[in-house]
Amino acid sequence: MDIACSGRNQAFLKASRPCIFMAAPVGPWGIQVTGIAGIWLAPVLSGSSNAVAGARHHRLADLNMPADQFTTQKLIDDIEALRIDRGIDKWILNGVSWGSTLALAYAQAHPSRVLGLVLFAVTTTSREEVQWITETVGTIFPEAWDRLSKFARTHMPGYESGQLSLVEAYAQMLSSPVSDLREAASIEWALWEDTHISLGSERVLRDPRWKEKQFRHAMTRLTTHFWSHSGFCQPPILDQVELINHLPAIFIHGRNDVSSPAATAWKLHRSWPGSELQICEGDAHGGASMVEHWTAANLKMLDLAS
Repeated sequence: MDIACSGRNQAFLKASRPCIFMAAPVGPWGIQVTGIAGIWLAPVLSGSSNAVAGARHHRLADLNMPADQFTTQKLIDDIEALRIDRGIDKWILNGVSWGSTLALAYAQAHPSRVLGLVLFAVTTTSREEVQWITETVGTIFPEAWDRLSKFARTHMPGYESGQLSLVEAYAQMLSSPVSDLREAASIEWALWEDTHISLGSERVLRDPRWKEKQFRHAMTRLTTHFWSHSGFCQPPILDQVELINHLPAIFIHGRNDVSSPAATAWKLHRSWPGSELQICEGDAHGGASMVEHWTAANLKMLDLAS
């Protein structure tokens, strides 16, 4: 998990204000959090070279690391520790994909420290969203989902009997002390991840990072761990929007995003009267048009902050 952490393996660079705080799923630790003074750096924006950055080098792929060290509240605490350490009074939150869940959860915990939010490929990691991405979307990719579920039925009696959901079954397999089971389960989950983001492509494009075993084990365990707990967001984010819907917010989502359908962004927007929702018709879970909108949204938020 690559995340800002005050007092624990920290590596901060000096930054001035106003500041954009970025949460996005990348790298072998799943979450990268970066605060940028003024303007977020390329590829999206350019203009400032000062960054706030930190690292939590505890990897969920390490079975000796207790899973309870990896919850959304732990990440929120680390983000707040970074803010305090850097002397930042308030900042703009950016969130990409699962990072938008983290940005929303942080904002609900510390609304007085947020100037505004820009969310890209919006998620809240609700039980319904997890159900969709792990099971319901199998109606679009029946061959791939049958393979994914068959592996769970074969190795997890609890899933076969209905005591476990599919994501819970994989979370348990990916935490198993049996290395061969962890390896095989991580391969199956990685194939499923590549499949459900492939809509519109002539074939499934494999992410080359899966070839690195450490990356694959960390990412698949991290994903199933958070998803099997609905992102550790209780009460659900959509049930607490009133805590933050006074803040300016811009949501950017692709119409063709089958992994995270636009319904979540729409529900969030409807419960947030002052928010803007920008649906990019030709994009999916990212795309050129979304990046253009993202650039403009951050510049708008920076103007508001100034």
